[in-house]
Amino acid sequence: MAMDTATSDFEEHRPVLMGVAYRMLGRVADAEDVVQDAWLRWSAADHAQVREPRAYLVRITTRLAIDRLRHVQSRRESYVGPWLPEPLVTDFGPTVPDTAEQAVLADSVSLAVLVVLESLSPLERAVFVLREAFGFPFSEIAATLDRGEPAVRQLAARARKHVDEKRPRYEVDPDERRDLTERFLAAAAEGDLDGLMSLLAPDVRLVGDSGGKAKAPLRVIETADKVGRFLIGAARKGIPADAEVEFRFVELNGAGAVLGLVDGKPDVVFQLDVTDGQIKDLYIIRNPDKLAGLAS
Repeated sequence: MAMDTATSDFEEHRPVLMGVAYRMLGRVADAEDVVQDAWLRWSAADHAQVREPRAYLVRITTRLAIDRLRHVQSRRESYVGPWLPEPLVTDFGPTVPDTAEQAVLADSVSLAVLVVLESLSPLERAVFVLREAFGFPFSEIAATLDRGEPAVRQLAARARKHVDEKRPRYEVDPDERRDLTERFLAAAAEGDLDGLMSLLAPDVRLVGDSGGKAKAPLRVIETADKVGRFLIGAARKGIPADAEVEFRFVELNGAGAVLGLVDGKPDVVFQLDVTDGQIKDLYIIRNPDKLAGLAS
């Protein structure tokens, strides 16, 4: 296989490789590093011996991602406050023409699911990602992980059971989510506690991720009263009075979200999960390292 053909094959499969690596690691920079390492190994491989480039590349990427995940998991143990994935701009576009397939991909990259995946072992997470998000057959996953197929099926069943038990079940109309988000923004900006409380489910949860590098709660806040009062107190706190504040609606991790900019720089991302017309979960990301990729 000529090098230009090898390069072409790699670029053809790069979106899948990035998809696997990001779902494994929850951070764009880590995923890009893994894919770059996969390219280095691919470029040095004996391409004449590779019958199926896609399977070969996914195998390399998955194994590299497992190694990286084991490293970053120990690093996250010392992370300041709750940890959330790095927000990912999602626009599946014409490469995913099937609506059902697009829904599966969006669900597998949602903040709620990625948070649940953090509690799986690296092998369980790899099996879940390859099987549930990309539909790889068990035989191929077994070859990728160098495990027997029965063992892989057990890992898949255990991971699926864990995810089903832990992740919230939301089926939200995008227009309903945007309407609630707009009303939420207006109430918070105006200091309207009653208006804000009317939007929050009684058992609402607020999860803030700052990594200790910006103002955000260092613990998960629960119940409508506590979340509402925190939000009213936090609105514009620490932002200079003459600063230009802008909010943009964007699609992140397969769902609508809001990007807040201060003087043109990304300052916060928040995303709502909605059930029965009320906000059930609120994710706020303020770690500047995780927002850098959203700068226009």
